[in-house]
Amino acid sequence: MKKLLCIAIIAVMVLFSCKKDNNTATATAPVQNSIKYANGLQLYKYNGYSIVKVTQPWPGAVKPYTYVMRQKNATLPDSLKQYTVVNVPVKKLVATSTTHIPSLEMLGVENTLTGFAGTKYVSSDKTRALIDSGKIKEAGDNETLNAEVVIDLAPDAIIAFAVDGTNKTLATLQNAGLNVLYNGDWTEQSPLGKAEWIKFFGALYGMEGKSEKIFNDIEKNYHDAQKLAKQVTAKPTVMGGAMLNDQWLLPQGESWAAQFFNDAGASYIWAQSKGTGSLSLPFEQVLDKAANAGFWIGPSQFTSFSEMRSANPHYAEFKPFKTKKVYSYSIKKGKTGGLIFYEMAPNRPDLVLKDLIYIFHPELLPGHQLQFFEQLK
Repeated sequence: MKKLLCIAIIAVMVLFSCKKDNNTATATAPVQNSIKYANGLQLYKYNGYSIVKVTQPWPGAVKPYTYVMRQKNATLPDSLKQYTVVNVPVKKLVATSTTHIPSLEMLGVENTLTGFAGTKYVSSDKTRALIDSGKIKEAGDNETLNAEVVIDLAPDAIIAFAVDGTNKTLATLQNAGLNVLYNGDWTEQSPLGKAEWIKFFGALYGMEGKSEKIFNDIEKNYHDAQKLAKQVTAKPTVMGGAMLNDQWLLPQGESWAAQFFNDAGASYIWAQSKGTGSLSLPFEQVLDKAANAGFWIGPSQFTSFSEMRSANPHYAEFKPFKTKKVYSYSIKKGKTGGLIFYEMAPNRPDLVLKDLIYIFHPELLPGHQLQFFEQLK
């Protein structure tokens, strides 16, 4: 199962300042970065091309990656030719993370996907049909791509996932003349920041306008739901996570999950903890602090109360276990076992937020159907 792992503005201005190159193409004055929420992505739209800067492809990355998306017949300034140049719209793509799938489908370009790393994890019915028909080839694992297969596919671009910059396979593919583009959507720690990476794919397909509209709709839906949740006067307490080996892993207070709890009108018990990853705590400490929590969201891989009790009888000591207010995202799966939450939730934070609002405050969204979560039985 895949786990969710859990800028210089001056330099940009210098890079794109007005000057004429040897090909008589002129770079216009710097335009405004169109990215509002994503910390690791910048996008600049020019006449005939777009500049995409990925500033955080993985945690702790020390240099940005710049990609030039060139439209047909566009002439680039010499100053941009040192970067990876991709002719758009791309016709053939290899992707490496299930979080890339919803963006391709929302843009209507899933048919351009010719290779994917870890096809068994894909949940979407639409893309699964392409996989089952042989139109999308298995390309290896997300960090150990099968170089032979990928080179044979000859994609216009490879959208790479990496935890650091030492992937030898990606270097091999670049040396073979293929365009490797890092995507850092998974490093974002705000719900809308993750979703905004659809604009990365919009630039790849020359669909900046369409990706902007899609994101604006998601943004509006999210804010509308957020405003709805602000009406509540009583916020239920919420806990999360479960034991792994001898430690309880749960979201830190500045994480993606913690922000969802807050925006949904709940009081996350560890909201004051610092960091965007996971806390690792002994069972006794969690029990002492969260024994009387109102809700338990995301109990790791568990899909039933019997599973939880078998794994650790002490789970039954928590109030949400006793009152059956435990909700999991591990129940809803694609037909080959991939978790729908891991694939789609980063792209549709508005739906995640509505799910949580309905769980905590069902009176605010009467008739809502849960998209990602399900109450344990």
